[in-house]
Amino acid sequence: MTIKPEITSQLQKIVGKERVLTSKEDLIAYSYDSTTILSHLPDIIVFPTTTEQVSSILKLANDNLIPVTPRGGGTNVSGGSIPIKGGVVLCTTKMNRIREISKGNLTAIVEPGVVLQDFNVALAKESLFYPPDPQSFLGCTLGGTVAENAGGPYGVKYGVTKQYLLGMEVVLATGEVVKLGGVTVKNRTGYELMMLFAGSEGTLGVITQITLKVLPMPLARRSMLTVFGSMVAAGQAVSNILAKGILPAKIEFLDNWFLKRIEELSPMGLPVDAGALLLLQSDGNPAAVEDEINQICTICLECGAKETKVAQNDAEAEKLWEARRAGFAAIYSAAPTILSEDITVPRDKIALFMDRIDEVSRKYELPIRVLGHAGDGNLHPAIPTDIRDHVHFGKATNAMDELFEAALSFGGVLSGEHGIGLEKKRLLKKAMDPTAIELMKKIKAVLDPNHILNPGKIWED
Repeated sequence: MTIKPEITSQLQKIVGKERVLTSKEDLIAYSYDSTTILSHLPDIIVFPTTTEQVSSILKLANDNLIPVTPRGGGTNVSGGSIPIKGGVVLCTTKMNRIREISKGNLTAIVEPGVVLQDFNVALAKESLFYPPDPQSFLGCTLGGTVAENAGGPYGVKYGVTKQYLLGMEVVLATGEVVKLGGVTVKNRTGYELMMLFAGSEGTLGVITQITLKVLPMPLARRSMLTVFGSMVAAGQAVSNILAKGILPAKIEFLDNWFLKRIEELSPMGLPVDAGALLLLQSDGNPAAVEDEINQICTICLECGAKETKVAQNDAEAEKLWEARRAGFAAIYSAAPTILSEDITVPRDKIALFMDRIDEVSRKYELPIRVLGHAGDGNLHPAIPTDIRDHVHFGKATNAMDELFEAALSFGGVLSGEHGIGLEKKRLLKKAMDPTAIELMKKIKAVLDPNHILNPGKIWED
């Protein structure tokens, strides 16, 4: 659509001329996220700095039926922040203040544009810790992590973003400002309306303030790697570790291709002949951590691990996790187009799903690379392809669809942390009860009656 000059003028009055962008170069910069195949130009970009400004922007947009796409750091990989209907990109990165860190109450109050890494640095000064740790932590914003209900490696032990939400302030499509929750750990006051916005992908409101639960920093941490001959053996080791009642802080998975590719791009001394690698971390009381690491080593060896190696200091541990963080750079530089998904299966079905990945790879004669958060069953299969090669891209899409269907047959889900966005909305009917989808649509209609907020996402029009 085209934004009328008088609308542009009103937006400039609300946030200031310097915080309204309309040049072609700026529109292109805000037309895509971290996917490799999706983009769409907005008509205008605005950067509010206060809740009042967000309210005025949304009221103006709602009155004039202008689509609004909320956006943080733009690091999401499901197309969630792509302005597919044009209109306004409402970017919250200027709302980036940490308002309060309370060590006594173990809480923090932040604005949505605070970058996760900046938050972690501020907490570390108080010996505090915020577990949700998506691998985009250097650029993602806290508002975005709430809107996507982000997870990460710590999900196996500490859970995901929604477990740390205590309160929030959110602006609805009509411009109304709503305060939900509070600052207490226990709060049974009416419906849990706040949780509607965790994972809502910007379709229900714009979050302008967040109250989060934080934790004391663990007294000790130990990291280790285990080398396996196959993906299936590594998957079975994960199931066996959990079945023994051991809950590490992290259990991450890398297949052979990732090991070779990471070593090629940035030599780290990784075992490139391994079929698969597990990276694990244990944290807590020092004595308990040592005992847990020893038990994990024993279980992995019983599952056929070729080698186990425990990091002897923080520098060695950081090197291991640097390898894991290099995973996405490794795959996204491997081909013009990458189909990378985040499929989650029950943790006792990981080995079965690994086996199914092998079957699908052979069936379509396509390499399927795998890394992910094995400890919570959240894997990221990736297929290098080229969207310009219609035959190859079609095969890759069909192969990925078979993996989705396999995951659903195992009791899994379409997305563990990336969201539905644009990429997976065509599959939603296979994954959710039709009545549940209709309930979501009714909730959307109540909170956003004119459907201006992030239109075109989650379900098909």
